[in-house]
Amino acid sequence: MIAFLDGKLVHREPTFIQVDVNGVGYHLHISLQTFADIKNQDTVRIYTHLAVREDAHILYGFSSESEKKLFQLLISVNGVGPNTAIVMLSYLNTSELKAAIVREDVAALQAVKGIGGKTAQRVIIELKDKLRKESPEDGLTILTGSRNTLRHEALSALITLGLPKSAAEKSVDAILKKSGNTITLEDLVKQALKNA
Repeated sequence: MIAFLDGKLVHREPTFIQVDVNGVGYHLHISLQTFADIKNQDTVRIYTHLAVREDAHILYGFSSESEKKLFQLLISVNGVGPNTAIVMLSYLNTSELKAAIVREDVAALQAVKGIGGKTAQRVIIELKDKLRKESPEDGLTILTGSRNTLRHEALSALITLGLPKSAAEKSVDAILKKSGNTITLEDLVKQALKNA
């Protein structure tokens, strides 16, 4: 098993990179999160996961160990393969994805392309307890604490004002993601009403 690679980044695309390690070129599939983390680097340390299939050996790369661990948790869920896990990690960063699972936010998971209701529920059921036991190092406490309260209050207000729940959730989540949790409840509700 290859735990990580230290080498020169010789080619980069949003979905894959090629790393030269002492003259050997490794092709690694990556998430957009990893791409954003390493796009300005010439030399990289990439944490890896080797997926062995009947027809191929595929190497997946991650800029952090926490992203790699979450990827490995995701692929342990029945119905979630490596490519689906990469899409999930591309759509939501590690902290957001952990928070969505812990707070049992099916809508946030279903917003990911290729994730249906049953898969979202299965991911939550199988991983929420494991993620709750983990140390809250990735800002998970912030996301599930103050942000979750703000989100909940905004959703309650919007639903009371007559907005459908799904539209309210989509709008609020988009605004929270953009604002990085530096928004007041009033502004959040106003912006959500405009966007919905």
